[in-house]
Amino acid sequence: MAWGARMTRPVGILGGMGPAATVLLMRKVIAAVPGRDDADHIPLLVDQNPQVPSRIAWLIEGRGEDPGPVLARMAQRLEAMGAEALAMPCNTAHHFVAQIRNAVDIPLLDMVDLTIARIRERADAGSPIGILASPAIRKTALFDKALAAIEMRAIYPEDQDGLLDAIRRIKSAGRVEPARAALAEASADLRRRGAKTQLIACTEFSTIAEAVTETVQTIDTLDRLVEAIISFSTGHTFRNVDAEAAEPA
Repeated sequence: MAWGARMTRPVGILGGMGPAATVLLMRKVIAAVPGRDDADHIPLLVDQNPQVPSRIAWLIEGRGEDPGPVLARMAQRLEAMGAEALAMPCNTAHHFVAQIRNAVDIPLLDMVDLTIARIRERADAGSPIGILASPAIRKTALFDKALAAIEMRAIYPEDQDGLLDAIRRIKSAGRVEPARAALAEASADLRRRGAKTQLIACTEFSTIAEAVTETVQTIDTLDRLVEAIISFSTGHTFRNVDAEAAEPA
């Protein structure tokens, strides 16, 4: 059946964490779909909410408002608008997945689970997996638990403060050189310590993914989410968003 002949199901996006990462997700979905006309593309319902309470403040600094109830209400709004599945382009916010799922009757496309599935396919058994992410990811052990379940382990760059500063620079100023340099150094640090496979596990870093050292295999969690959105919406098995001209299987 031709691509455009299939019905597409709407996907709701819990966005704004940060805004540029949400826009990048949408751009990647559009670029990956081989549409001939508007009607061939994926219907996205986007709650671009930059007022979601700070995940960093809550998880690392122990202050501020719990983001979980806000994310749950966003999910409910998207479901009421007609979304048939949810996606959230923020790795750190996946700490609150249970609260989101408990609030709705539609599935959440889990970026962590999707990424672990790709690691199982591509990484050497027992090799360390480098995690380029917010320090909150390390503190909550979000990927550690999932990797341990497949008998693999996560390692993190030594300079966690530098990564957090880079994330804040991207949020405030975009794709600036100091952020790119910090990500490049963190990636090189992980490579020196044996991480031949590295996760871009912060969607702010997805905006500067090219800064990761070229000597490693990179798995971008945002790309895994793009694939899942397209697969869910269209019914096509869709892989390899890393290539801009990817085609559906």
